Amino acid sequence: MDNTGKFSDKVAYYVKYRPTYPDAFLNYLFDEVGLSSDACVADVGAGTGILTKPLAERVKTIYAIEPNRNMRIACMEACGRNCSFIALDGTAEDTGIPDQAVDFITVAQAFHWFDRNRAHQEFTRIMKPEGLVILAWNNRIPESALALENDALCRKHCQDFTGFSGGREASAEQFMFFFRDETYETRSFPNDRVLTLEEFTGKSLSASYAPHPADAGYQAFVADLAVLFDRHAKNGHLTIPMRTWSYTGRI
Repeated sequence: MDNTGKFSDKVAYYVKYRPTYPDAFLNYLFDEVGLSSDACVADVGAGTGILTKPLAERVKTIYAIEPNRNMRIACMEACGRNCSFIALDGTAEDTGIPDQAVDFITVAQAFHWFDRNRAHQEFTRIMKPEGLVILAWNNRIPESALALENDALCRKHCQDFTGFSGGREASAEQFMFFFRDETYETRSFPNDRVLTLEEFTGKSLSASYAPHPADAGYQAFVADLAVLFDRHAKNGHLTIPMRTWSYTGRI
């Protein structure tokens, strides 16, 4: 399976259990980065519209670029009532957007899937002069005990696991070359999650690397998630220490 199809059967989990982006991050985009009601934005790798939707409510035009049909339909269901919203069956390497059409490009929790050289060429083509690219991730606090134990659990049960967010949490070197002169602004915002066992399990099963119900290791994975939850939960809720990280610059 190529990257495009990895989430086809995980959309329901994704819609229900994936984290949103904090108001502080959204306010930063409009108060400091420069997004406005006149902006044209391309949200590339839009997925189910977790970032697309709050942007669609505040900008003039937003293109949601998503190659996975099931995720694109979910994005359309979430955002379709906004007149600013345009969904396109495209990729980071071939968006389908006209030349020099957008003021900003956002990439939320998706950059690690791209062919980065081809995406850079495509972003340069569709971006207006001096436009800005914003890369964003919701990341666990990697040194927390919960994150370390969760990492070990995933390495035990998930053969495709290479690290959360495709290992991006390990090093900024994976994306810094993408920006002009390797210059970009880094910001982070608290985004802790407080989850029930159902939510923690659903979030875990939404990952591309997570086993499917028909897989031999599925039940053991779910059982170990419950053990991990019980070890760290208080009063039936587990707090996952997280931050939203943002990297903004020109290309």
